[in-house]
Amino acid sequence: MQVQVGSRILGVSEMPDVKMLNVTKTFDKGRIVAVDHVDLFVHDKEYLTLLGPSGCGKTTTLRMVAGLVEPDEGEIYIGEGRVSGLPPEDRDIGYVFQQYALFPHMDVWDNVTYGPLVKGWNEKKSEGIGREMLELVRLYERTDAFPRELSGGMQQRIALARALAAGAKLLLLDEPLGALDAKIRNELRYELRKLVKDLELTAIHVTHDQGEAMAISDRIAVMRKGKILQVGTPQELYMKPQHLFVAHFIGESNFLEGYVSKVTKKETVIELRGGLMVRTLDKTHKEDDKVVIAVRPEVLTIEKGKKEGVNSLFGQVEKFRFEGTNTRCEIRFENGDSAVVVRPALMTEWLDVGEKVTVSFPVEKSFVFPYPKRGLREELTLE
Repeated sequence: MQVQVGSRILGVSEMPDVKMLNVTKTFDKGRIVAVDHVDLFVHDKEYLTLLGPSGCGKTTTLRMVAGLVEPDEGEIYIGEGRVSGLPPEDRDIGYVFQQYALFPHMDVWDNVTYGPLVKGWNEKKSEGIGREMLELVRLYERTDAFPRELSGGMQQRIALARALAAGAKLLLLDEPLGALDAKIRNELRYELRKLVKDLELTAIHVTHDQGEAMAISDRIAVMRKGKILQVGTPQELYMKPQHLFVAHFIGESNFLEGYVSKVTKKETVIELRGGLMVRTLDKTHKEDDKVVIAVRPEVLTIEKGKKEGVNSLFGQVEKFRFEGTNTRCEIRFENGDSAVVVRPALMTEWLDVGEKVTVSFPVEKSFVFPYPKRGLREELTLE
């Protein structure tokens, strides 16, 4: 597929891969490690999101790709070219900031055509590209408006049009929806992905919002403390998390601590506190290993009264809340552990606080991780 943008044709051969090899960046004379030996490959025409809590290094990673920050170690490639040391204006990128960074003294037209004119393109070519970009983001009728006269969503689309007008092959987006209210943010994230895909661009998007990342990404790189913990599709990260923090940060999980009691050819039996036994299909641990079981709230079933069965845990309701499409029930088990059960609202009976219930889960619907050396609470902290 080829897409006409102004006088240029963007085709498959022009779209860049992005490669980071052993990239490290420190601040404060090495005392703060912002990015810690990161290896990352972004495919041609891929929409990849860097996801993680504030301060995890995702924006610094993006800024190094842009050339706004230079790495202390490692190499960065865009396409076939090594770009370490290359200034931002020579990297053929479009960068969209969280606050959009539109020129307040320029109207929409001048903001969008600024890049082509600065690059020395003739007036006719610049005007043609400006018109096409503004029509693409459906704001051509606001060419004479100033940024202060536009809504946040409109400003975001103008920032995108400006980034694309200079013919960027690679689009870098730093929390581009973070300044918008929730409803507009949910609507624009789909428009943003469609725009990138229609133009067959390569995009790297930074966010701390896991819902946003799950909705727009081909793949997600989960970051924490400067490191990439796991890269995968939204489905892979949710269904097969490879790290405790990923199971915690992507979606929601209940965590139960215990020791491996028995390992057979078919299953692993884990003893929780109070002698409660649960079964899993895990094959990565041996007897007496201390482990953490992660179970998603929506795979748990809940029944009134005490029931016997595989992976059945007896307890009582501590909280029960109606949340529109779902109900959320917090259960305290007889051994002192707790869990959250989330069910579709129309499928769940109303439960009273203090009511006795049994919670269970299938053996194939849990993840088992080694118990972290620094403790479970510390391992899950969103620092």
